[in-house]
Order: sequence, then structure tokens, then C-alpha cells
Amino acid sequence: MSHDTHLSLWAADRLHNISELRFRVTKTLMSARSEFQHVAVVDTEGYGRMLFNDSVAMISTRDEFIYHEMIAHVPMFVHPAVRRALVIGGGDGGTVRELLRHRGVERVDLVEIDRLVVDACREHIPETAAALDDPRCRVIIDDGKRFVAEAPDGAYELVIVDSTDPAGPSVPLFGAEFYDDVHRVLGPDGIAIAQAESPSHEPATQRRMLGLMRDRFSRVQLYNYANLIYPGGLWSFSYACKRDLCPVGDFDEARVAASALRFRYYSPAIHRAAFVHPQYQVDALAGLLSPWKSTRG
Repeated sequence: MSHDTHLSLWAADRLHNISELRFRVTKTLMSARSEFQHVAVVDTEGYGRMLFNDSVAMISTRDEFIYHEMIAHVPMFVHPAVRRALVIGGGDGGTVRELLRHRGVERVDLVEIDRLVVDACREHIPETAAALDDPRCRVIIDDGKRFVAEAPDGAYELVIVDSTDPAGPSVPLFGAEFYDDVHRVLGPDGIAIAQAESPSHEPATQRRMLGLMRDRFSRVQLYNYANLIYPGGLWSFSYACKRDLCPVGDFDEARVAASALRFRYYSPAIHRAAFVHPQYQVDALAGLLSPWKSTRG
């Protein structure tokens, strides 16, 4: 946190010591350090309530629906029928909230390494964390890499890695051994989604992630979404599946209408458009993305 000349308190999110996003804080609700990181929840001017881990902006109540709708509903409307889902990270609860909106989901296991994140969001950000008290959700405070390594084969139809940037406790979630286990715990039609950083600021990270997945999964794609609080404004999720389920060619938008769910960002048009990349990203990911199916398989 830093002060400007007008004595207003600002939360600053610095990227690689080259740029900085600043958010005007009106009230600090909690600020504490766990064994893993510093966690803060603040009220802000214009962005609502925000969660910061180690001074990095995680969510704001103004735009969290964008991130959480895109990480959850894209795979949910491609996979034939998700009954059991695993979320690694995501202690704010927003991804769980969106998954549990689907009637067919019987259980979501949320594995978060830092209890402080879960407790802070339960107390201060009920917009996302209330879903953690749903009886279909099991909250497990544990290391995600270890949990996946010990999980049974084929235990889940969907695995979502809702992680922070590849630093500190999240580093193992970007490694080869972790994705070996993710592949193993998925069923035959299983889909894996992961937070995949910024195409502008982290092209090398995106290439490394997709390379790991391409060695293990039948299909690998990347899709983008716009947001208000992350550097650059355009960020990505990775998509990987065991069977060749194309997130565009095998997407049936009639399922979206039939679900009767209402969204604030996601739509069938946004679903398809998210897989259209700017040319600089196409060039950076050359040779790593699977070819498209033109029709549903």
C-alpha cells in the first residue's frame, strides 16, 4: 500500500517492476500473513471489495463474474456431463459458485492450500464464498499437488486449476508432474482448465504450459477473456482434454439455452469468440494449439 499527495490510501499491484496498477482504498477490512503469503481484503473506490494475495489483485466484486463465468462455463458446456469437479486453488469460492449452478453437478472438491484465504473470503466476500457452504462442496485445506497425486484414477470429469501466478505456493501447479496426475485423475472425457496468465506479459509461460499439456492430452487450446484488474486487461485460460472434445466444434449452444442459466459475461457468442486470438498471440503459440473441428463430433 502507498500514499499519494492527496493522502488517499492506494493498493498497488506491480508487474515485473515495469508497470503498476493502483486501486483507491476506502477501508481495509483485514490484513494478515499466513505461512504462505500476505492476504488482504479492502473496500475500494470504483472496484468494490477486493482480495489481494502478496499485494497482487486476485478478485474485485465489480468484475469477478467475468473470470469465474469463463473458467467454469466454457468446459461445462463442452463436456457431455460433469458430475464431479475438482478445483485447485480458488479459495474465494467464485469458481465453485459457477460450477454448482449446473444441476447435474453432484460434488465439487475445492483444494486450497491457504486457510486464511478461505476464511477471509467467507467473512468479507460472501458474493463468492457463500458457495463454499453448499452441501455439494467439500472444502479441503491441503497442497493441491499432493492432493492430486493421491487422488484415485478417473475420479473427476473436470479439473480446474484456479491458481495465482507461478510464484510461491503456486509454482508446483505449473509443472510436469502435476499435469501427469491431472491427466490420470480425469475420466475418459475429462477436461482440464487452468489460469494461463497474460498473452502480452507472459507469452513464455503460456508456451511452457501448453507444451506440458500437448505432451499429455489429445487436444490443447487457449481462450481469452477481458477484465478490469489484471495487467493488460486481456488474460487467458488453457483448455486440455483427454478425448478430442473441441471447445468450438463440439460446443452445442442449445445446451446453454436449455440450462436456463443467466450470465453477465458468458454467452454462446463469447464462448466461440474467446478462442479467436490476436495475431501476436497466434504467432507466439505457433505449433502448440490443436487444429479445429469444423462441426460437432
